[in-house]
Order: sequence, then structure tokens, then C-alpha cells
Amino acid sequence: MDPALEKESQALQRMWDRHDAADLRDYLVASVEDPRLNLSSILTRHFLVELLCGNEFAALQDAEIRFSMVMNWMLQRFEHPMIDEDVESLRAGLRRPMAVVEGVTLPAFLHAVYMRLPEKIGELEVPNYLDQLLTPDLLAMTPVRMPEAVLNTFAALWRQALASREAPRLSVLEAACGSANDYRFWESFGLARFLDYTGFDLCEKNVVNARALCPQARFEVGNVLEMIEYGDKSVDVLVAHDLFEHLSPAALERSLEEVTRVARKALVFGFFQMHEESDHLVRPVDEYHWNRLSLPRVRERLEKAGFEAQAIHLDTFLARRFGGEPTHNAHAYILRAWRCQA
Repeated sequence: MDPALEKESQALQRMWDRHDAADLRDYLVASVEDPRLNLSSILTRHFLVELLCGNEFAALQDAEIRFSMVMNWMLQRFEHPMIDEDVESLRAGLRRPMAVVEGVTLPAFLHAVYMRLPEKIGELEVPNYLDQLLTPDLLAMTPVRMPEAVLNTFAALWRQALASREAPRLSVLEAACGSANDYRFWESFGLARFLDYTGFDLCEKNVVNARALCPQARFEVGNVLEMIEYGDKSVDVLVAHDLFEHLSPAALERSLEEVTRVARKALVFGFFQMHEESDHLVRPVDEYHWNRLSLPRVRERLEKAGFEAQAIHLDTFLARRFGGEPTHNAHAYILRAWRCQA
């Protein structure tokens, strides 16, 4: 490896190694980052489902996106002090419906989703998860948080939907997998049995956590800048979330070279800092970076490597498709890419 990239890798490793293993295990899996609610994680999982099953589950996918919108709005509401009367007022405001309840504006999409529930999708029934959420028991938890039973609404539905489904297995390689941040939910949603999965991470503590959480999957210590153990076009799909923004421009170029070399069919990347300007905004922070990446430049790089790329700006996607409001991150994108000739 180039000495400068080796030095950068060591610095990145130090940045992660300073954290306790227990903190890393719970990092990026709670609140708005919970993969059961986080749209970037949900769309990545849906992309894998589409690669396996085409559009067979499009209606279930849309229902889960609506669930994500509603629950993320509720998370914002939970940031404010609540009493029993607030919970009952919210529920009453949805049932009537009312535009404003106790000074709180209820968005149109919230009413639209509530009116659909419960919702039949083939043999599946999406329960009225808002009624299940807005009960007096909600305030028994301090601080107020989503009950696990509600968070797992779509885990149960996806397990049921996929239980009798057969499809050729996909080999999936996830770079910077963390402590199985997303994969643990691929298991609980019934998706993992369709995948020949390997995750790698620069931080050994993350790998140890991941192996403990998901002992049936493969997790290794690895570096996206030097994937010598993986041959050209050796995996069907390469997945990465919240990785590329933390790399120097030289390391970004090297990482994109490696992931496009290894992926045979497709790539799916989640970006938390991206814009549609012509240049990257490079911002070193401590021993790593917190860059805002240029969508045109990343897209051009993927196309030069033989991939056709589709970018999804999450806020725009929600507004146009579902009438949703902005997410917690205005700069979040999903980029999905298919190799033009496998």
C-alpha cells in the first residue's frame, strides 16, 4: 500500500480503537440511526430484496417506508416533554382527524398513513402501529422511546413474506460493517438466509462484536483501501454505509477503485454527507475526514468503472413519492449502481 494511505489507515484505526467495545456495539443502531427506522438502511435492504425477487414485494416496501416516515416524526415529538394527556391528544387528533393538537401540527402524511391502517398486502396485514404506539404505557419508559414490539413491526412482516420464498443466493460483501450494524437486522428480517455474506471492518473491536451478535455470518478485520483477499468481480454485491466521507481524496479514489473491481453485479452505498456540486468539500477532522462528497464526481468515477449509477436524495424521494417531510439529515443519499456488463 502507498505509505500515505497506510498512515491514513493507521490513523483511522486509532480513531475507532479509542472507543469501548460496548459503545461500538450500540453505535448507529438507535433512534434515527436504528436500521428499522433509518431510511438509508431500509432502502439498502430493499435493494437487496429487489436483486433477489424483483418487484414482488413493492407494496410491502412502500408500507415500510411510510412506517419509517411516521416513526421518525414520532421520534422528533418524543424529544419534548410529554404527559399522558399529550399521548391521548395525539391519538384523538389522528382519529378525527385534526390539523393541530395542543399546539402540535400533525402533518398531512401522518393522517394519510393512519387512515390506511390496518393495511392488507396480499396475505399480510400491517397492524395499526400508531395505535399500538400511542398508549399510556409509552410514558412508562424514561426517556420516552419506541417499544421494541413496535420497532419490530416490519421485521415480523418481512419474515412472514420471505419464509416460503426461494431465490438464488447473493454473495454480499460489506465494507466498514461496524458491529454488524445493518446485518443483525438482515437476520431478524429474514433476509440473511438468501445471502452469502461477509463483512469487514478496520476496527477489531467491531469485528469481535459482530461475531458475537451474528455467529453464523463471516466477519473479518479488513481495509477497503487494500482488498487483496478478494478477486476481480468476486462478489455479487458490495455494500458500504457512511464510509467514504471519512477518507482523504486519495483514499476515496483508491477505495472506489477497489470496490468497483471486486463487485460483479451491483453496488449500494449510503452517504451521510453528499451534495450535487462539482467538487468535494474536504474537511479534515482530527485524524480523519468529515467531507461532503460531490455526487457528480462519485457518479463519474463509477461510470468509468463500468457501472450505471442511480442516486436517491432521501428528502426529495420522500417528498415526491410519499408527501413526506425532511429527514434529520438534508445531505443523505443512497447510490445504487449496476455493472453494465457483469
